[in-house]
Amino acid sequence: MTEMVYGSISVSEGEPVLPRWWRTIDKWTLSCVFMLFGIGILLGLAASPPLAEKNNLPYFYFVQRQVFFGSIGLMTMIFITMMDPHKVRRLAVVGFVGAFIALALLPFFGTDFGKGAMRWFSFGFASVQPSEFLKPAFVITAAWLIAAALEVGGPPGRLYSFMLTSVIVIMLALQPDFGQAALVLFSWGVMYFVGGAPLFLLVGLAGLVVIGGTLAYNGSEHFARRIDGFLNPDIDPTTQIGYATNAIREGGFFGVGVGEGTVKWSLPDAHTDFIIAVAAEEYGMILVFSIIALYATITVRSLWRLLRERDPFIRLAGTGLACAFGVQAFINMGVAVRLLPAKGMTLPFVSYGGSSVIASGIALGALLAFTRTRPQGEIGDLLIRRGR
Repeated sequence: MTEMVYGSISVSEGEPVLPRWWRTIDKWTLSCVFMLFGIGILLGLAASPPLAEKNNLPYFYFVQRQVFFGSIGLMTMIFITMMDPHKVRRLAVVGFVGAFIALALLPFFGTDFGKGAMRWFSFGFASVQPSEFLKPAFVITAAWLIAAALEVGGPPGRLYSFMLTSVIVIMLALQPDFGQAALVLFSWGVMYFVGGAPLFLLVGLAGLVVIGGTLAYNGSEHFARRIDGFLNPDIDPTTQIGYATNAIREGGFFGVGVGEGTVKWSLPDAHTDFIIAVAAEEYGMILVFSIIALYATITVRSLWRLLRERDPFIRLAGTGLACAFGVQAFINMGVAVRLLPAKGMTLPFVSYGGSSVIASGIALGALLAFTRTRPQGEIGDLLIRRGR
């Protein structure tokens, strides 16, 4: 009946799963994801061998692990893209409960690997960062709650989602992991705005963020040190920011040449948080602009496709995932060029990290599942018909 009234893309009865998936998936976004992963492996070949050598590990130890975990992440992504949006929602809710419990257990069983923040569970052969898996699951769960509030007689989902967000932000801030806390709060704020939140309420929330930042600055030496370093006009050339800034400057537009960069020998996080500095030094701004274009394409195309979506839950969840993905990439690159304080946040699909690449696969799998073409009219068509 929906197809008769609103129009649709025809779906053949008994059409095999793979042809239907290929016909309805956003191929541009899917291609961009694979290109980002390929670029990540290319940069890993340049950035990770120095660290492997310092730790007496095989020369391409980190590259091999990235290929392994990346393959798992991409296969998980493809699997999730084939799911119905409501199955994705059920999976996300279950995943959120598990990730939330894991996050709560971090103060008792976690480790900081000497970085001053209790963010990981170490299993010897591998480590897991629960907050990476919490993000996509939280976005989808919060979208479900906000969408439920839009229904007639629905529960106070906005209030529940705000309470849930507050608890998670506090838990992340106590690690401390202010970068992930800010990203969770931003994702919720975007969905809350799209869900019809009044502007004055968002202004009030922004005021609370300022107050929270002030309290964090006064109460956390870790946070204050990063803010002071960011505000200081003089860059210490022996810090990570100093090395990254110099590498970007040295690379120029065309780079110093493949394998000719030196920043990878100085930066301990050259293969993770500051991998964009390696890209800028060896390949120049050409590669950096290409990476930015890939992230922008994924984010903008996803939001454009979601404009046609009539289901409030899908529209909210997809918007939250797309914005979180784009903003995480912006934060990582912004830190490297000193536009933002140091956050300790990976570049999705490019930086080394098992938790990061698998969680990114889950997030993009859900986003691609939400943006698949389905037999429905565009939301604009529906509004025009209702106005007649």
